[in-house]
Amino acid sequence: MDSLAHKKCEPCSGIGKLTHADITPLLNQINNWSVVNDQKIEREFKFKNFKQALEFVNKLGAIAEEEQHHPDILLYGWNKVKVIYWTHDIGGLSMNDFIMAAKTDALV
Repeated sequence: MDSLAHKKCEPCSGIGKLTHADITPLLNQINNWSVVNDQKIEREFKFKNFKQALEFVNKLGAIAEEEQHHPDILLYGWNKVKVIYWTHDIGGLSMNDFIMAAKTDALV
């Protein structure tokens, strides 16, 4: 099976909402992400300082633009970033969310 981080996101019009049974094996392929109500995945990242946290956010933003799949990003404290993925168009999780989570993991 191809690594999720090497896959490309598909247009939202061509994807379906994942079921709980679909989510479990995908969750095992990403690091330290939590599922929220089978609708979102989220992870908190901690950095040594504000500069590193901001650099991470900027790199993540570039990938999100390239893939046309954008997370909710919260930079708080002085060194923490919370990233939340879900596919707005379908009101839940899609394969794109797990692809982007894997790409996000690859940044750190």
